[in-house]
Amino acid sequence: MRPYAFAAIALTLSLPAAAALAPGVKAPDFTAQGAMAGKPYTVKLSQALKKGPVVLYFFPAAFTGGCNVEAAAFAKAVPEFKAAGASVIGMTAGNVERLVDFSAQHCAGQFPVAAANAQVISGYDVMLKKADGSAANITSRTSYVIAPDGKIIFSHTDMSPADHIRLTLDAVRKYKAKRRG
Repeated sequence: MRPYAFAAIALTLSLPAAAALAPGVKAPDFTAQGAMAGKPYTVKLSQALKKGPVVLYFFPAAFTGGCNVEAAAFAKAVPEFKAAGASVIGMTAGNVERLVDFSAQHCAGQFPVAAANAQVISGYDVMLKKADGSAANITSRTSYVIAPDGKIIFSHTDMSPADHIRLTLDAVRKYKAKRRG
């Protein structure tokens, strides 16, 4: 999708009020095909959770302005997430055929990105809606922090990528501090 086309779509979309899955809710497990560091990669949430908390963030479409910025910001912050014991996974329903290139370029090979299928999109309730309520066929910009037990401990929905990294990192650090205390 060309940047100007995405901008036109974005103008017609209504912003979701809040992330669909609230803290305390069990996150749906999934296995999804995607890419990491420019190579095909299979993402399985339950496997990632065995290593610690997971930041699962949904973004509208690879190779669009806000999504490029957000992926680069997550990639830059991966050392901080790792220091706090967490891993990052990105997911989208848009431009999934370009995830191999996106994972190398904008994610800098730091974390996997995967194609969110209809079951994942429904389970996490992240289908972006147009102003008329119909599906836009792209995912909303929603970030979750999921504890190793599979429960959501933080969620944030905002089409601006500005606060997703800071807020999820804060949630992971609070979780880590609580576990130590």
